[in-house]
Amino acid sequence: MRTPAGKECHYFYGDYYRGRDREECRLLAGANPPIQWYTSDCSNCDVPGILLANACQSLVLIPQVKRPFPFIKRRVTVQTYCSKTRRQNFDGHIGCGECHPLTSLFKGGSDDADVTA
Repeated sequence: MRTPAGKECHYFYGDYYRGRDREECRLLAGANPPIQWYTSDCSNCDVPGILLANACQSLVLIPQVKRPFPFIKRRVTVQTYCSKTRRQNFDGHIGCGECHPLTSLFKGGSDDADVTA
């Protein structure tokens, strides 16, 4: 579903049926303890970009809301965890590297693939 910031995120839920106006972030609501969600949190959230770049079923996102200083806006950040390899704190856009190994084309080598533009 499209967030108030205009990004596509499957953790965002909006119920607008017959005049209802209920919106929530199910990632933050599912945290332990639940984190209060505000509409402005979607504008600087990393989760839609991670979900767009990585579709691994083993990827688990653990949300946190940080505010470095009291006068700076809240920022939703996530810690990543792979339930298959039990690795944590890796770049969510790329993945853990074990579930979906990179081919030699992306590593910079060209042992069996000749790619010309």
